[in-house]
Amino acid sequence: MFKEFREFIARGNVLDLAVAVIIGAAFATITTSLTEDMIMPVVGAIFGGLDFSSYFILLGPVPQGYAGSLSNYAALKAAGAPVLGFGQFLTVVINFLILAFIIFLMVKMANKVIKKAEEAPAEDPAEVVLLREIRDELKKK
Repeated sequence: MFKEFREFIARGNVLDLAVAVIIGAAFATITTSLTEDMIMPVVGAIFGGLDFSSYFILLGPVPQGYAGSLSNYAALKAAGAPVLGFGQFLTVVINFLILAFIIFLMVKMANKVIKKAEEAPAEDPAEVVLLREIRDELKKK
């Protein structure tokens, strides 16, 4: 069983998938930062200081002993208050749309490069060119 597992792991597809997952996770972190630290503040500034993450609906009573602000989504959530965080959800949806658009652009660019490579005439290796030249010289003699 260990041998089969080792063969499974050694296949190129599994290793490629592992690399893709790791790169995808790193890319998601970059996209999250792009959304939260660069895009959403600009959107907030355009709409007059709007912070989507602060939009929520309190669905039940605040836990006893809570002394924080009733307008702080993160603090209410951490305290265990039942909140419907539609602003945070909107931020995550925008994050997803940005990520999907970036992936679309990357796939589009990769398809263009692949198509260009397929259309380009295949060049012969230097050895083949040299052998042709030798053949042509021998034919002349």
